[in-house]
Amino acid sequence: MRDLGVGFGYLMKGQRWAGRHGKAYGFGLLPGLVTFLLYLAALVGLIYGADDLTAWATPFADDWGSPWLGLFRGALTALVFALALFLAVITFTAVTLLVGQPFYESLSERVDRSVSPDGTAPESGLPLIRELWISARDSVRVLARVVLYGVLLFACGFIPVVGQTVVPVIGFCVSGFFLAEELTAVALQRRGVELKQRLTLLRGRRMLTLGFGVPLTLAFLVPLVAVFLMPGAVAGATLMARDLLEEPSADADGVAAASVTA
Repeated sequence: MRDLGVGFGYLMKGQRWAGRHGKAYGFGLLPGLVTFLLYLAALVGLIYGADDLTAWATPFADDWGSPWLGLFRGALTALVFALALFLAVITFTAVTLLVGQPFYESLSERVDRSVSPDGTAPESGLPLIRELWISARDSVRVLARVVLYGVLLFACGFIPVVGQTVVPVIGFCVSGFFLAEELTAVALQRRGVELKQRLTLLRGRRMLTLGFGVPLTLAFLVPLVAVFLMPGAVAGATLMARDLLEEPSADADGVAAASVTA
């Protein structure tokens, strides 16, 4: 259970680091803002079309009497929207990281340099187009896993009581785990750590990963919050990646504060 607090601590350290580096924070906001506006438009469209979608998907219920037709389709509409939010939280990070790859790579490297005893940061040595390809490929692989979990949880949502209590908790844990994977990928990919190895690292420190990812998932459900937290989330994930690989670090907060004027 201690790892839960440690994971949350990395999230807070990342936000403090971003707050102390105003220029890096400002540039880090741009990709999130663009992605947020696109996702907002999609979710608004879903809100207006969800009733028609569920009616089209359940023609067998057209002849059901009141109140069963309304209750059934209302519950199904709520589940569809919940699934859309679940996928949005996960894919938002992946899309934002892809759009803002140069911004977040630079931010992550700067975090590494600020906490490294020798002031250096690992570099992948790959051209930008290659890094974008690897990031997009891994994001699709992660998304495939998320969709699988999402479909299973969506189906379990019809189970009385369990579907309204246990399933949402599991859903947030799944979201938090893969959200942490997407964010730590920025730092770990520069170190040549492949997706399979990244997943193994995170599973080995599952509570640490959930302590970082679940609170962030909950925060990302609030409109615009994801945009403002993304730079700090990348910074915190970089610090956590160093811990996962057991790399030596100087005092993160002390060095970060000292480097503001550097």
